[in-house]
Amino acid sequence: MFIIKHKKIFISFSISLVVLSLLSLLIFGLKVGIDFKGGALTEVVYTTLRPAQADLDTALQSLELGSVLVQPTGNTGYIIKSRDLNDAEHALVLKTLSLGGKNELTETSFNSIGPSVGKELTRKAVIAIILVSLAIVCFIAFAFRKVSRPVSSWRYGFIAIITLLHDVIIPIGLFTILSHFYGAELDTLFVVAILTILGLSVSDTIVIFDRIRENLNNQVNISKSNFSEIVGGSLEQSFVRSICTSLTVILVLLALFTFGPVSTKYFALMLTTGMFFGTYSSIFLASPLLVLVEEWQKR
Repeated sequence: MFIIKHKKIFISFSISLVVLSLLSLLIFGLKVGIDFKGGALTEVVYTTLRPAQADLDTALQSLELGSVLVQPTGNTGYIIKSRDLNDAEHALVLKTLSLGGKNELTETSFNSIGPSVGKELTRKAVIAIILVSLAIVCFIAFAFRKVSRPVSSWRYGFIAIITLLHDVIIPIGLFTILSHFYGAELDTLFVVAILTILGLSVSDTIVIFDRIRENLNNQVNISKSNFSEIVGGSLEQSFVRSICTSLTVILVLLALFTFGPVSTKYFALMLTTGMFFGTYSSIFLASPLLVLVEEWQKR
Protein backbone atom coordinates (compact mmCIF):
# COMPACT_ATOMS: atom_id res chain seq x y z
CA MET A 1 0.00 0.00 0.00
CA PHE A 2 1.10 3.58 -0.68
CA ILE A 3 1.20 4.50 3.02
CA ILE A 4 3.46 1.61 3.99
CA LYS A 5 5.68 2.09 0.95
CA HIS A 6 6.32 5.75 1.85
CA LYS A 7 6.15 5.29 5.63
CA LYS A 8 9.34 7.26 6.34
CA ILE A 9 7.85 10.38 4.74
CA PHE A 10 4.73 10.26 6.93
CA ILE A 11 6.72 9.47 10.08
CA SER A 12 9.11 12.36 9.36
CA PHE A 13 6.16 14.71 8.84
CA SER A 14 4.71 13.73 12.23
CA ILE A 15 8.07 14.21 13.95
CA SER A 16 8.38 17.69 12.40
CA LEU A 17 4.93 18.72 13.66
CA VAL A 18 5.68 17.44 17.17
CA VAL A 19 9.02 19.29 17.28
CA LEU A 20 7.38 22.53 16.08
CA SER A 21 4.63 22.14 18.69
CA LEU A 22 7.17 21.60 21.49
CA LEU A 23 9.16 24.63 20.33
CA SER A 24 5.96 26.70 20.34
CA LEU A 25 5.24 25.52 23.88
CA LEU A 26 8.75 26.45 25.04
CA ILE A 27 8.73 29.84 23.31
CA PHE A 28 5.18 31.03 23.97
CA GLY A 29 4.06 28.92 26.93
CA LEU A 30 0.45 28.57 28.06
CA LYS A 31 -1.63 31.34 29.57
CA VAL A 32 -3.34 29.85 32.63
CA GLY A 33 -6.97 30.84 33.22
CA ILE A 34 -8.74 31.65 36.47
CA ASP A 35 -9.91 28.03 36.77
CA PHE A 36 -6.37 27.11 37.78
CA LYS A 37 -4.79 30.27 39.21
CA GLY A 38 -7.91 31.78 40.78
CA GLY A 39 -9.61 35.05 39.91
CA ALA A 40 -12.93 36.59 38.95
CA LEU A 41 -15.12 36.12 35.90
CA THR A 42 -17.72 38.78 35.08
CA GLU A 43 -20.24 38.52 32.25
CA VAL A 44 -22.27 41.50 31.13
CA VAL A 45 -24.84 42.17 28.40
CA TYR A 46 -25.45 45.64 26.99
CA THR A 47 -28.97 46.93 26.46
CA THR A 48 -28.08 48.52 23.12
CA LEU A 49 -24.94 48.17 21.03
CA ARG A 50 -21.90 47.14 23.05
CA PRO A 51 -18.88 49.44 23.03
CA ALA A 52 -15.73 48.55 21.11
CA GLN A 53 -13.45 46.06 22.84
CA ALA A 54 -10.47 48.40 22.44
CA ASP A 55 -12.30 51.12 24.40
CA LEU A 56 -13.00 48.70 27.26
CA ASP A 57 -9.39 47.46 27.27
CA THR A 58 -8.15 51.04 27.63
CA ALA A 59 -10.66 51.89 30.35
CA LEU A 60 -9.93 48.76 32.41
CA GLN A 61 -6.17 49.26 32.20
CA SER A 62 -6.58 52.53 34.06
CA LEU A 63 -7.97 50.63 37.08
CA GLU A 64 -4.57 48.97 37.68
CA LEU A 65 -6.07 45.53 38.30
CA GLY A 66 -3.25 43.71 36.55
CA SER A 67 -3.95 41.53 33.55
CA VAL A 68 -7.60 41.80 32.50
CA LEU A 69 -8.93 39.77 29.57
CA VAL A 70 -12.02 40.98 27.70
CA GLN A 71 -13.78 38.49 25.41
CA PRO A 72 -16.92 39.17 23.33
CA THR A 73 -19.84 36.80 23.77
CA GLY A 74 -23.00 36.77 21.69
CA ASN A 75 -23.93 39.98 19.91
CA THR A 76 -24.16 42.34 22.89
CA GLY A 77 -22.09 40.87 25.70
CA TYR A 78 -18.56 40.60 27.10
CA ILE A 79 -16.81 38.19 29.45
CA ILE A 80 -14.17 39.81 31.65
CA LYS A 81 -11.51 37.69 33.38
CA SER A 82 -9.40 39.30 36.07
CA ARG A 83 -7.76 38.68 39.43
CA ASP A 84 -10.04 38.24 42.43
CA LEU A 85 -12.09 41.38 43.13
CA ASN A 86 -13.50 42.76 46.35
CA ASP A 87 -16.92 44.43 46.44
CA ALA A 88 -15.56 47.92 45.77
CA GLU A 89 -13.42 46.77 42.85
CA HIS A 90 -16.32 44.75 41.46
CA ALA A 91 -18.58 47.81 41.47
CA LEU A 92 -15.81 49.91 39.91
CA VAL A 93 -15.34 47.36 37.09
CA LEU A 94 -19.06 47.44 36.28
CA LYS A 95 -19.02 51.25 36.22
CA THR A 96 -15.99 51.20 33.95
CA LEU A 97 -17.62 48.69 31.61
CA SER A 98 -20.55 51.08 31.23
CA LEU A 99 -17.99 53.77 30.30
CA GLY A 100 -19.17 56.06 33.05
CA GLY A 101 -22.85 55.28 32.58
CA LYS A 102 -22.91 56.02 28.85
CA ASN A 103 -23.72 52.38 27.95
CA GLU A 104 -26.42 50.65 29.95
CA LEU A 105 -25.60 47.06 30.85
CA THR A 106 -26.80 44.10 32.90
CA GLU A 107 -24.49 41.78 34.80
CA THR A 108 -25.57 38.22 34.00
CA SER A 109 -23.01 36.39 36.13
CA PHE A 110 -20.10 36.94 38.51
CA ASN A 111 -17.91 34.09 39.77
CA SER A 112 -14.89 34.24 42.04
CA ILE A 113 -12.43 31.35 42.36
CA GLY A 114 -9.80 31.35 45.10
CA PRO A 115 -6.19 30.24 44.51
CA SER A 116 -6.66 27.15 46.71
CA VAL A 117 -9.51 25.95 44.49
CA GLY A 118 -7.34 26.53 41.42
CA LYS A 119 -4.48 24.46 42.88
CA GLU A 120 -6.84 21.61 43.76
CA LEU A 121 -8.30 21.69 40.26
CA THR A 122 -4.80 21.57 38.75
CA ARG A 123 -3.90 18.55 40.87
CA LYS A 124 -7.07 16.69 39.93
CA ALA A 125 -6.61 17.52 36.23
CA VAL A 126 -3.08 16.08 36.22
CA ILE A 127 -4.23 12.95 38.08
CA ALA A 128 -7.13 12.47 35.64
CA ILE A 129 -4.85 12.67 32.60
CA ILE A 130 -2.34 10.23 34.14
CA LEU A 131 -5.03 7.72 35.16
CA VAL A 132 -6.70 7.82 31.75
CA SER A 133 -3.34 7.27 30.02
CA LEU A 134 -2.50 4.31 32.29
CA ALA A 135 -5.94 2.79 31.72
CA ILE A 136 -5.47 3.04 27.96
CA VAL A 137 -2.05 1.37 28.12
CA CYS A 138 -3.39 -1.46 30.32
CA PHE A 139 -6.32 -2.04 27.97
CA ILE A 140 -4.10 -2.28 24.90
CA ALA A 141 -1.70 -4.63 26.68
CA PHE A 142 -4.63 -6.88 27.61
CA ALA A 143 -6.40 -6.73 24.24
CA PHE A 144 -3.28 -7.69 22.27
CA ARG A 145 -1.83 -10.13 24.79
CA LYS A 146 -2.05 -13.06 22.31
CA VAL A 147 -0.26 -11.22 19.51
CA SER A 148 3.39 -12.22 19.49
CA ARG A 149 4.40 -12.77 15.87
CA PRO A 150 6.30 -11.20 14.26
CA VAL A 151 5.90 -8.14 16.55
CA SER A 152 5.26 -8.75 20.25
CA SER A 153 2.13 -7.42 21.92
CA TRP A 154 3.86 -4.89 24.18
CA ARG A 155 5.18 -3.09 21.10
CA TYR A 156 1.57 -2.45 19.99
CA GLY A 157 1.02 -0.69 23.32
CA PHE A 158 4.27 1.25 23.01
CA ILE A 159 3.35 2.47 19.52
CA ALA A 160 -0.13 3.43 20.73
CA ILE A 161 1.48 5.57 23.45
CA ILE A 162 3.64 7.31 20.83
CA THR A 163 0.58 8.11 18.72
CA LEU A 164 -1.26 9.40 21.80
CA LEU A 165 1.60 11.77 22.58
CA HIS A 166 1.58 12.87 18.93
CA ASP A 167 -2.17 13.52 19.01
CA VAL A 168 -2.01 15.54 22.22
CA ILE A 169 1.20 17.54 21.67
CA ILE A 170 0.13 18.97 18.29
CA PRO A 171 -3.18 20.46 19.57
CA ILE A 172 -1.30 21.82 22.60
CA GLY A 173 1.15 23.46 20.20
CA LEU A 174 -1.77 25.05 18.37
CA PHE A 175 -3.21 26.24 21.67
CA THR A 176 0.06 27.95 22.63
CA ILE A 177 -0.17 30.00 19.43
CA LEU A 178 -3.80 30.88 20.18
CA SER A 179 -2.81 31.74 23.73
CA HIS A 180 0.02 34.03 22.62
CA PHE A 181 -1.69 35.86 19.76
CA TYR A 182 -5.39 35.71 20.72
CA GLY A 183 -5.33 35.47 24.52
CA ALA A 184 -6.74 31.93 24.82
CA GLU A 185 -6.47 30.68 28.41
CA LEU A 186 -5.98 27.19 29.76
CA ASP A 187 -9.18 26.23 31.61
CA THR A 188 -11.21 23.16 32.51
CA LEU A 189 -12.48 22.82 28.94
CA PHE A 190 -8.84 22.46 27.85
CA VAL A 191 -8.46 19.45 30.17
CA VAL A 192 -11.74 17.97 28.90
CA ALA A 193 -10.50 18.39 25.32
CA ILE A 194 -7.21 16.59 26.11
CA LEU A 195 -9.03 13.66 27.77
CA THR A 196 -11.48 13.43 24.87
CA ILE A 197 -8.65 13.45 22.32
CA LEU A 198 -6.92 10.62 24.21
CA GLY A 199 -10.05 8.47 24.09
CA LEU A 200 -10.97 9.17 20.46
CA SER A 201 -7.41 8.77 19.21
CA VAL A 202 -6.72 5.43 20.85
CA SER A 203 -10.10 4.13 19.68
CA ASP A 204 -9.15 4.71 16.05
CA THR A 205 -5.72 3.15 16.53
CA ILE A 206 -7.15 0.04 18.22
CA VAL A 207 -9.62 -0.50 15.36
CA ILE A 208 -6.77 -0.66 12.83
CA PHE A 209 -4.53 -2.72 15.12
CA ASP A 210 -7.41 -5.14 15.67
CA ARG A 211 -7.81 -5.64 11.92
CA ILE A 212 -4.06 -6.32 11.67
CA ARG A 213 -4.39 -8.87 14.47
CA GLU A 214 -7.26 -10.63 12.73
CA ASN A 215 -5.37 -10.84 9.45
CA LEU A 216 -2.28 -12.13 11.23
CA ASN A 217 -4.31 -14.84 12.96
CA ASN A 218 -5.77 -15.88 9.59
CA GLN A 219 -2.28 -16.56 8.25
CA VAL A 220 -1.02 -20.09 8.90
CA ASN A 221 2.61 -19.19 8.32
CA ILE A 222 3.66 -15.61 8.74
CA SER A 223 6.98 -14.72 7.23
CA LYS A 224 8.72 -11.48 7.99
CA SER A 225 8.70 -10.62 4.30
CA ASN A 226 4.91 -10.36 4.04
CA PHE A 227 4.20 -8.61 7.36
CA SER A 228 4.20 -5.21 5.65
CA GLU A 229 1.73 -6.57 3.07
CA ILE A 230 -0.60 -7.74 5.84
CA VAL A 231 -0.43 -4.33 7.55
CA GLY A 232 -0.98 -2.56 4.23
CA GLY A 233 -3.96 -4.80 3.44
CA SER A 234 -5.41 -4.16 6.89
CA LEU A 235 -5.15 -0.42 6.29
CA GLU A 236 -6.95 -0.74 2.97
CA GLN A 237 -9.78 -2.58 4.72
CA SER A 238 -10.23 -0.06 7.51
CA PHE A 239 -8.94 3.41 6.61
CA VAL A 240 -12.11 4.49 4.77
CA ARG A 241 -14.19 3.60 7.81
CA SER A 242 -11.84 5.54 10.11
CA ILE A 243 -11.85 8.64 7.91
CA CYS A 244 -15.63 8.68 7.47
CA THR A 245 -16.27 8.21 11.20
CA SER A 246 -13.86 11.00 12.13
CA LEU A 247 -15.20 13.27 9.41
CA THR A 248 -18.73 13.16 10.84
CA VAL A 249 -17.40 14.19 14.25
CA ILE A 250 -15.21 16.94 12.77
CA LEU A 251 -18.18 18.41 10.88
CA VAL A 252 -20.15 18.65 14.13
CA LEU A 253 -17.19 20.27 15.89
CA LEU A 254 -16.76 22.78 13.07
CA ALA A 255 -20.44 23.67 13.39
CA LEU A 256 -19.91 24.20 17.14
CA PHE A 257 -16.87 26.35 16.42
CA THR A 258 -18.73 28.45 13.82
CA PHE A 259 -22.13 28.84 15.44
CA GLY A 260 -21.46 28.02 19.10
CA PRO A 261 -20.82 30.46 21.95
CA VAL A 262 -17.46 32.18 22.32
CA SER A 263 -16.69 30.23 25.50
CA THR A 264 -16.55 26.91 23.58
CA LYS A 265 -14.77 28.04 20.40
CA TYR A 266 -11.26 27.11 21.54
CA PHE A 267 -12.61 23.84 22.96
CA ALA A 268 -14.18 22.96 19.60
CA LEU A 269 -11.02 23.96 17.73
CA MET A 270 -8.85 21.81 20.03
CA LEU A 271 -11.11 18.80 19.54
CA THR A 272 -11.21 19.33 15.77
CA THR A 273 -7.41 19.43 15.62
CA GLY A 274 -7.17 16.38 17.89
CA MET A 275 -9.65 14.40 15.80
CA PHE A 276 -7.86 15.28 12.57
CA PHE A 277 -4.40 14.33 13.79
CA GLY A 278 -5.77 11.36 15.74
CA THR A 279 -7.14 9.93 12.51
CA TYR A 280 -3.93 10.84 10.69
CA SER A 281 -1.75 9.11 13.29
CA SER A 282 -3.87 5.94 13.30
CA ILE A 283 -3.44 5.54 9.55
CA PHE A 284 -0.19 7.29 8.66
CA LEU A 285 1.85 6.86 11.85
CA ALA A 286 0.83 3.89 14.02
CA SER A 287 0.77 1.22 11.30
CA PRO A 288 3.95 2.46 9.53
CA LEU A 289 5.71 2.45 12.92
CA LEU A 290 4.61 -1.15 13.39
CA VAL A 291 6.22 -2.11 10.07
CA LEU A 292 9.32 -0.09 10.91
CA VAL A 293 9.72 -1.96 14.21
CA GLU A 294 9.37 -5.28 12.39
CA GLU A 295 12.05 -4.24 9.89
CA TRP A 296 14.44 -3.29 12.72
CA GLN A 297 13.92 -6.75 14.22
CA LYS A 298 15.09 -8.35 10.98
CA ARG A 299 18.47 -6.64 11.16
